[in-house]
Amino acid sequence: MPYFTKLLLLIFCLVLLVESRKHRRRRWTSHLDVQRASHILKKNQDLTKAWKGKTEQLLKIDEHDFTMRPAFGGPAIPVGVDVQVESLDSISEVDMDFTMTLYLRHYWKDERLSFYSTNNKSMTFDGRLVKKIWVPDVFFVHSKRSFIHDTTTDNIMLRVFPDGHVLYSMRVTVTAMCNMDFSHFPLDSQTCSLELESYAYTDEDLMLYWKNGNESLKTDEKISLSQFLIQKFHTTSRLAFYSSTGWYNRLYINFTLRRHIFFFLLQTYFPATLMVMLSWVSFWIDRRAVPARVSLGITTVLTMSTIITGVNASMPRVSYIKAVDIYLWVSFVFVFLSVLEYAAVNYLTTVQERKERKLRERFSCSCGIPHSKTMMLDGNYSESDANSLAGYTRNQMVPEEEKPEKVVVHLAMSNDSNSSRKRGLKGHVGLRIIQNTHAIDKYSRLIFPGTYIVFNLIYWCVFS
Repeated sequence: MPYFTKLLLLIFCLVLLVESRKHRRRRWTSHLDVQRASHILKKNQDLTKAWKGKTEQLLKIDEHDFTMRPAFGGPAIPVGVDVQVESLDSISEVDMDFTMTLYLRHYWKDERLSFYSTNNKSMTFDGRLVKKIWVPDVFFVHSKRSFIHDTTTDNIMLRVFPDGHVLYSMRVTVTAMCNMDFSHFPLDSQTCSLELESYAYTDEDLMLYWKNGNESLKTDEKISLSQFLIQKFHTTSRLAFYSSTGWYNRLYINFTLRRHIFFFLLQTYFPATLMVMLSWVSFWIDRRAVPARVSLGITTVLTMSTIITGVNASMPRVSYIKAVDIYLWVSFVFVFLSVLEYAAVNYLTTVQERKERKLRERFSCSCGIPHSKTMMLDGNYSESDANSLAGYTRNQMVPEEEKPEKVVVHLAMSNDSNSSRKRGLKGHVGLRIIQNTHAIDKYSRLIFPGTYIVFNLIYWCVFS
């Protein structure tokens, strides 16, 4: 029994010894893990935690009054500006404005923001710090609408360097006014400007300037517009005077746009030219075809009116004449004159027939044949009609033996009268045209196209 008790005590001691060793091993392992973790944290130290609560102290924001400009009371602070144009979103002729998206950057030095740095690296902040320091109060002159993009956060960046130099950048979309001249529309070029200026500080307190001259303006190579070709971007600057507040530095972003003409050639000029040419078809239609010639003229006139109305509907109601107005209205006049030309032909034809009728009545008594038959013998009908005396009584008719002579004499008189009338018209070209209405159409076939071609040559030489 004592031996059995001693054996149990020995086993118990061995178990305790094993458990104690396991416990020590676990403690040692956990200690190593803690050391490894602390070593990793030291290698990947979060600088924001190291500067927690010290950013404002590092930049000395609380020690200064940032409602005042830098170097208040001294010379004007220079503020450099550069711009990168991201896109030209739209150009509106009706509203006379344009919409542009750009990156606007300001550069200045504020010694109050200088800080100590061993590696001379800058610090970058978002828009929250902008509200606590002084920034230039630049605004867009003649702007209608503008906003800073705020998706997903405010698109504002502030970068501060150890010596106090500051870079302030923002992404802005602005819609500004552009005074356009449409006197050469649609063969025109437009020059628009986006103007930047300090709202409160005159040139004695703040001097705005382009940081790198013309190199301060950068544009995206992919910028394109449907109606315009962007010819040139350039920068200028000048002083602007306000009678109540004084002189201000103003910066200009100028860009020149050339309108694409091909769209208007297809939609305006070609249809108008075709309508004018279509109106000339009536000169080759018989003057007796009144419905054909009248309907053709009225159709072309109404079509020209529709083209003019459609062009003016998409344009501002300016008080001066545009180049497209000159072309369309001259084309309208050509179409309208072709209608008047047929009116003149129809009227002169009626006058000519009336004169010929009176002339026949004058010679009817010398032939011994009634008036109705005399008209048939006036050279405008066939010989069978002239020799036909059916329907007349014996006493109305010429005697049988005298019939051939009388008819021959009558026809001779008719031919003599016609020849004498022709001789009387020699040397009178204008009167000959009136008597022969075919000549009006004949000359119109040459005068109308020739005049229109000359007009087109002059028009395109002047406006293109």
